[in-house]
Amino acid sequence: MTVMESNCRQDIIIIGGGIIGCTTAYYLTRHPSYDPTKHFITVIEATRIAGGASGKAGGLLAVWAYPSNIVPLSFKLHQDLALEHNGEEHWGYRKVSCGNLEATGRARCELETLGGQTGMSLGKKHGERGRRVISAGGGAMPKDLDWVLPDLVKGYEKMGGSKETAQVHPYQFTMAMVGLAQEKGVKVIIGSVTDINYTDSSPSPSPVTPPSENSSYSTCPPSPALSSISLNSFSSNRTRRKVKSVTYIDRETKQIHTIPSTTTILAAGPWTSKLYPSAPISGLRAHSVTITPASPVSAYALFTEITIPTPSNQHSKYYSSHSAPTTPVSPEIYSRPNNEIYVCGEGDMEVEVPETTADVEVDEDRCDDLIAQVSSISDHIRLGRVTRKQACYLPILSVGGSGGPIIGETGTDGLMMATGHSCWGINNAPATGKLMSEIIFDGKAISADIRQLDPRRIL
Repeated sequence: MTVMESNCRQDIIIIGGGIIGCTTAYYLTRHPSYDPTKHFITVIEATRIAGGASGKAGGLLAVWAYPSNIVPLSFKLHQDLALEHNGEEHWGYRKVSCGNLEATGRARCELETLGGQTGMSLGKKHGERGRRVISAGGGAMPKDLDWVLPDLVKGYEKMGGSKETAQVHPYQFTMAMVGLAQEKGVKVIIGSVTDINYTDSSPSPSPVTPPSENSSYSTCPPSPALSSISLNSFSSNRTRRKVKSVTYIDRETKQIHTIPSTTTILAAGPWTSKLYPSAPISGLRAHSVTITPASPVSAYALFTEITIPTPSNQHSKYYSSHSAPTTPVSPEIYSRPNNEIYVCGEGDMEVEVPETTADVEVDEDRCDDLIAQVSSISDHIRLGRVTRKQACYLPILSVGGSGGPIIGETGTDGLMMATGHSCWGINNAPATGKLMSEIIFDGKAISADIRQLDPRRIL
């Protein structure tokens, strides 16, 4: 019996209130088999919705992102969502031009700290995933990219236009997705999950797990995908674990609650391994700043390589680029429709992933360096107002060489996983949510071939 055939209650718990968890909740409620009288969906988030990378990312969408097996689907779904729900107004969806920019920046005393900090690429920059690099001499600067000082530009190469690149405001997009899910019956709980509780699922001729004593929630058969796993386990004659419930601490009352779960989806990003220790997910810290420019700027996403003279006299504001050694830096610069510029830098792993998103440590020096770097090539930015300095952790898959994510069944009955999206979580969230809804309600992914992203390959 499938989920859609069952008249029994199904409790679907999503752990993580970031963009992956929220879009999964959205697409579950949009699946033809969803019935709010039978399917009870709960999102449990430790601090606040979009409190981590989902509220602090850049929001670039690109057809050349990775992995290639879900990007085309996700890029199209972003367009569909924007058309259906007026994404232009509600979460800043728009097409943007994107390019690689090489420039020589003006030296400033704030850049003195750059030499002591090392970073790790976030994986987006042009050329890192098989894309082109800036050719010698570069290309012509677009006329409307007038907020970068042209005399400082050494080269420019277009990476994408309206058909290849777009953007959203990540926080607004995430909040819109969870809001739309709530309108269809999804419940949001703010609390820290402490345990995913299991029971043994012994070999049996039937995939239906007998109800536990005094439980009104365990009388339903598992979803099609989970049924197939159970049948496979029977042939191997092994005892398997099955998800039974989830325990969390309510953030406001501090009370401990345990709620039943037919299916649990672990979408906790870099916090995944805290609840599932064998998951090879680590966290890469990324700093970013937002700036209100001195005057409005055109719609561009820029991957830069800026060569900045390293100052030798800390009392001087500017230094000649011909008389000092240089330091190359590669900030990413995204203009947004609300007269905001978003800037992010390289990642680091100097500080371990903290307990929650509320505990993320922001390195002010790194943020100040970012501001100085982009100010060195733009007076619109230099004369603007810094509105936010922030940091977040990107979930990095540390094995397999594919760069993530992992989407689907774990091998534990009733436990799904959708995590490890690295720097492309916003880009790939719609595809992930839609595919997870298919796995749960249809028993398999239909809209894309994601066999390479199967968690069971690495867990």
